Amino acid sequence: MTDTATDSPGVVPGSTDASGIAEKLVAARDSSVVLATATADVKNAALGAIAEAIVSGAHRIVPANDLDLANGRDNGLSAGLLDRLRLDAPRIADLAAAVREIAALGDPVGEVVRGSSLANGLRISQVRVPFGVVGVIYEARPNVTVDLAALAPKSGNAVLLRGGSAAENTNRVLVALLQEAIESVGLPALAVQTIDEFGRAGARAMMRARGFVDVLIPRGSSELIRAVVAESLVPVIETGAGVVHVFLDATADPEWAVEIVRNSKVQRPSVCNALETLLVHADAAERLLPAVLADLRAHGVTIHADDATLAIFADAVPATDADWSTEHMSLDLNVRVVAGLDEAISHIRRHSTHHTESIVTSDVRQSDRFLAEVDSAVVMVNASTRFTDGGEFGFGAEVGISTQKLHARGPMGLSELTSTKWVVRGSGHVRR
Repeated sequence: MTDTATDSPGVVPGSTDASGIAEKLVAARDSSVVLATATADVKNAALGAIAEAIVSGAHRIVPANDLDLANGRDNGLSAGLLDRLRLDAPRIADLAAAVREIAALGDPVGEVVRGSSLANGLRISQVRVPFGVVGVIYEARPNVTVDLAALAPKSGNAVLLRGGSAAENTNRVLVALLQEAIESVGLPALAVQTIDEFGRAGARAMMRARGFVDVLIPRGSSELIRAVVAESLVPVIETGAGVVHVFLDATADPEWAVEIVRNSKVQRPSVCNALETLLVHADAAERLLPAVLADLRAHGVTIHADDATLAIFADAVPATDADWSTEHMSLDLNVRVVAGLDEAISHIRRHSTHHTESIVTSDVRQSDRFLAEVDSAVVMVNASTRFTDGGEFGFGAEVGISTQKLHARGPMGLSELTSTKWVVRGSGHVRR
């Protein structure tokens, strides 16, 4: 909690219901005080109740989600966003499993990061503490609602959610189920709230609620993220779009190249860790590209190719200058032949969103240079970019993939939802 909070949060003049937004901000702050001192057993019980609630409530979630999907199709929502929006029975089961995984993780609150005893006998320690109130603004991702309802309370935080109009029906049902679950173990139901009913006015109020919202995390399009970063008076942890690269080095194993590129692009093309640009060493282009690109085409991928790639693989469309900086979120892939590692790194520096990049190589020196010189949140060797994920990293779930450099970078799990404070213990010490 910040010490600048007052009892009267400022809200946006002319908002749909200024008093209603203010009430939610105050309730979130008050709930965060309770959560900050809740025991690990109580918080884990809440997560167990959440997992059970979303499984048993699937008969309520799926029809609401079907309505959102129908509205999305009518409103021209892209295939990628429709995929992110969808919550069917298997995805609901996966969400419940992720919540249970989070419950099984250690409680970060109170963890000692470092400490020492000074020469004068003072004992100092740096310990993890909750942020307080975490605000999240996101688009068409109802899975994020459940992830945050687990990660935030487990790390001792209350959470305010603005999930956007595309998922409004789904989120309304989810939040009702989540609040019932949290309250059933004695924690405040309003530790998890949505402000979707206030529309954009609610989002603007969160961005101005300094002293009530301790940190704001935007997830979604680059336009949404830029707007929140530019307008917010609340500290922002910036997540980023995923213009993700794989570089096939001259020594790349052909079978690994096919498998890694296919998995990175095809498994789920609508997500931020999906491959968008494939770079290939010129010395290996004729050896690797025919098999790699034929496999992608067999899986429905449209190849946006530079001239060198078109000369090797004709079943492609010419790449435009804009393609290299585009997060397609679809079965579209940019492909470019480069002279070597230097040119690959130069291309990545110019066009990457600093999310995830991977090299496929058998040369340790090349991999070491790639790891050292590529400045992204996650860099990989001989692995699919699809592994950049909180669940895959062992976090159970994630708030998002942070592409900034302050506080948190990469998949954000429980520890990334905490700050620290210094605890000093003395025995009548005074400074001379």
